[in-house]
Amino acid sequence: MKAAVYHGPNKLEIADVDEPQPSPGTVKIQVGFNGICGTDLHEYYAGPIFVPTEPHPLTGQQLPLTLGHEFSGTITAIGDGVTGWAEGDRVAVEPIYKCGHCSPCRAGNYNVCQQIGFHGLMSDGGMAEYTVVPTSMLHRLPDNVSLELGALVEPMSVAYHAATLGDVEPGDTAMVFGAGPIGIGLWFALRGKGLDDVFVVEPSPTRRAAIEALGAQTLDPTATDVPAFIAEHTGGDGADAVFDAAGVTPAVATALACVGSRRPMISVAIYEKPLETPLLNLVMNESRIQGSLCYTGADFEAVIALMADGRYDTTGWVARIPIDDVVDAGFEALHAGKKMKVLVDPNGARA
Repeated sequence: MKAAVYHGPNKLEIADVDEPQPSPGTVKIQVGFNGICGTDLHEYYAGPIFVPTEPHPLTGQQLPLTLGHEFSGTITAIGDGVTGWAEGDRVAVEPIYKCGHCSPCRAGNYNVCQQIGFHGLMSDGGMAEYTVVPTSMLHRLPDNVSLELGALVEPMSVAYHAATLGDVEPGDTAMVFGAGPIGIGLWFALRGKGLDDVFVVEPSPTRRAAIEALGAQTLDPTATDVPAFIAEHTGGDGADAVFDAAGVTPAVATALACVGSRRPMISVAIYEKPLETPLLNLVMNESRIQGSLCYTGADFEAVIALMADGRYDTTGWVARIPIDDVVDAGFEALHAGKKMKVLVDPNGARA
């Protein structure tokens, strides 16, 4: 079968590898779509970062390996001892490997497991025609949720988890900084939680246009004094929650200048460079910064339910490519800012 095998910086090979077969407690999945994540880009251009160069404690795998942790597909084979799942079931995959015994795992917060692993970063993943996963990773897709949407459940769950940590409710004012895929996911999640007053702050005209086409209110920080606007809009109270999906100092500084008293800035970005951000407003308002990592199964189920209710739309920001084009039309196009979200179709018409 074809698979996108990662060997190190700028070396991703579309290789012919053996089809995996299910072991006890696992299923074999024919991949429908696999999204290219920002983490995949970091690995391709600057890695290995998260991809292990020695056997991972939970998966036993190491470089080189098949990428892909945002994917959906159809079960084609069942391992021994598997119950509740059948060939033909359509699924989204929650790709976390967890130890089950560290303090976060014992508390139910396995998304911050001390030995956390990801299918497609610490094991052979979904950027291939087939992959094998344990049944603990499976989430059933309703009939009206496509495999295309199913591949977006993982990144949309990252955003939904962050939105939940913002502790917002209908009637609140929220702000999203950055209109990339996670920023778009935050907007969908906040809307799904009943918020109407959501502003997306994005300097890129292309990205602003994409999220405006979905119905979002946007602010251009190069043309608008964003803190002054929010102060006037909220009668001086500030936003009830702000979400940083941009990961750069100007966005964080502006977000902290907008957040209301004792309200959070939720950080869901990857910070490539150290931030130099004044914290005076944080102190004077007793506001706070809250980190957000990944998701749990509850986030997956919430996103799938919203998708089944028609609350997510891929128009204008999601592109599909065959696996043979993954480097040029995928990684290079995303890195150059020519595309926003790319789903790799490894099986074409057979899926």
